[in-house]
Amino acid sequence: MKHALKASAAILALLGASWPGPARADWRDDIGTFRIGIVAEPGAGNTLPGLALLTDAYTKALGMKVEFVVARDYAALIEAQANARIEYAVYSATAYATASERCSCVEPLVAPIDSDGAIGIRSVLLTRNGKVPDLTAMEAHRVVMAPSDSVGGSLLPLAGLAAEGVKVAEDAPFLTHASSAAAAEAMLVDGEADALFGWIPSAADDGPDIAGGTVARLEVAGLSKTAFQIVWRSGLLRYGPHAVRSNLDPEAKRRLTVFLTNLRSISPDIYDLLEAKHSGGFTVVDPQDYAMAAAVVRWVSGSDHQQ
Repeated sequence: MKHALKASAAILALLGASWPGPARADWRDDIGTFRIGIVAEPGAGNTLPGLALLTDAYTKALGMKVEFVVARDYAALIEAQANARIEYAVYSATAYATASERCSCVEPLVAPIDSDGAIGIRSVLLTRNGKVPDLTAMEAHRVVMAPSDSVGGSLLPLAGLAAEGVKVAEDAPFLTHASSAAAAEAMLVDGEADALFGWIPSAADDGPDIAGGTVARLEVAGLSKTAFQIVWRSGLLRYGPHAVRSNLDPEAKRRLTVFLTNLRSISPDIYDLLEAKHSGGFTVVDPQDYAMAAAVVRWVSGSDHQQ
């Protein structure tokens, strides 16, 4: 309780305003109740761990009544925000891109980062012992990838290639979709494939590679790091953002941005409730950061690949 009170006081001090602040009451009155949409973890039903603590934190940050709405899936979350039933949503990257395409009425505020600095993932084409030296050589070799519904192992590489003008059909004869990412990796390790589409965590465009993803999994499987090479990297797929309706009052956007970007340092327990997968805090993002996510959505819709 003591820590919660200190965190609340720090949040209010950062925001520099008391609740409900008569000078800026109009936008709160217009909204009434600020509704935040989130998709529950699989098997959790419509429950959300730490709901009371999260509600209290957002209530203090905005200085108004806040209510969480737990959606059954991202499709329901997108419809709720597009139809203005919620003001704020926590999205995956591709769900945000779908929402943006659906109504052009949403904008991202912040997205999480990892403790090692990764801000998203890239697809990579990995080859063993230099068998596939570049993209142009793929058709003469056996290339394996994850199942067709895998974002990092299938959708991202195909969309990333299409974005660079390299058209590869999902059913191209040189491609094999394994039953799982692990099965695809095993095919490369066992010599049943010459190259593999996988993924790696990544920082900014000019940053070095970050350990993890498929590269780390191959090493665990016993493949020496010197035995395989990365011959292609896709554009960056950012981690999914917290997004608001574009017509939300600028003061509300400011308060949310201040609250979220300082949350990990002020109240790590609340941060962990809100963001369990990426422990590095939140950073400000804009729509351009989700260009690769939009490319994946276009690929899935069929507008960017050959039939």
